[in-house]
Amino acid sequence: MPFRVTNALRYAEAMQTYDPVRFTRELIDVPSISGEEGAVGAFLADALAACNYQVEKMPVAEGRFNVFALPKHCESAEIVLSTHMDTVPPFIASSEDAENIYGRGACDAKGIIAAQLGAAEQLRTSGTNVGLLFLVGEERDSLGAKIANAHPRGSRFLINGEPTDNRIAVASKGALRVELVANGKMAHSAYPQLGESAIEKLVHAIEKLLAMKLPHDPEVGDCTVNVGVIEGGRAPNVIPDRATALLLYRLVGPSDDLRQAVTRAVTGLADANFTLEIPFVKLRTVAGIDTMKAAFTTDIPALTDWGEPVLLGPGSIHVAHTPGEFLSKRELHAAIELYVRVVRQLLQ
Repeated sequence: MPFRVTNALRYAEAMQTYDPVRFTRELIDVPSISGEEGAVGAFLADALAACNYQVEKMPVAEGRFNVFALPKHCESAEIVLSTHMDTVPPFIASSEDAENIYGRGACDAKGIIAAQLGAAEQLRTSGTNVGLLFLVGEERDSLGAKIANAHPRGSRFLINGEPTDNRIAVASKGALRVELVANGKMAHSAYPQLGESAIEKLVHAIEKLLAMKLPHDPEVGDCTVNVGVIEGGRAPNVIPDRATALLLYRLVGPSDDLRQAVTRAVTGLADANFTLEIPFVKLRTVAGIDTMKAAFTTDIPALTDWGEPVLLGPGSIHVAHTPGEFLSKRELHAAIELYVRVVRQLLQ
């Protein structure tokens, strides 16, 4: 049975007893697969309003909205803490043991929401106000971030939360999605000379791409490629007339040269359609905090008008999107103090 979601208004009683573990589990137990974030957005908006925040539901699409919050009587904030509310499928209810919280979104990124709220409360108590921006759609197309970027609120810094093991990322790889389409000619497989196999052409195109030397950045590492989907053919006894493949490159720099190289490599075999790009970004670090290199993408490239970005959060990206996703309770509590520390250092 899922952990029972309690009334968010109880947090108005005494935030000094705020339990980030319990709040993480409550968030996990509100399903929020990308495109279906309405319920968790409403839960968060109620919880923040009960904690004396002024809350705005920022419309994104029907039934979907970002949540932006500022402390009451605060018109703006120099720093905004942000992460995403959506998760990848399937929904997995929360559980816990002495050390960890489990469930879909535990580290990516509902535990981060809980840590950022805890940090915001500590900072507000000491007289420092920060904004909170929780977004939809990060796992799919960053639509929530794109909508938010059209409505910036004057912040100087954006601290974005993703699972970085409580280390600050020096950079985040970009992504370039490529669709390869090979066309052939159908024929009876007993007479292959009368047809033209689209699958064979596609295989040769992929072989050429896998053999291609990819860019390297001395600070971040190699550009990598994954052949994620291959489709084609009609039956074993039919020469296939069409075949497609979806590839994803993890970028370590601008994509112009790579796009040209991919197009040249597959010319005569397949058409290359570039269907999505998320830029590579180098990021601000903070003195005295361990660093890492993020091989994954984030909402940061779509939030350019929300201030200079910092990427930091509890949990390991290696367990995100897995059946055993979890977040260490110790790391969750440490993240609250770490967010507070980073905010104070940036404001100095």
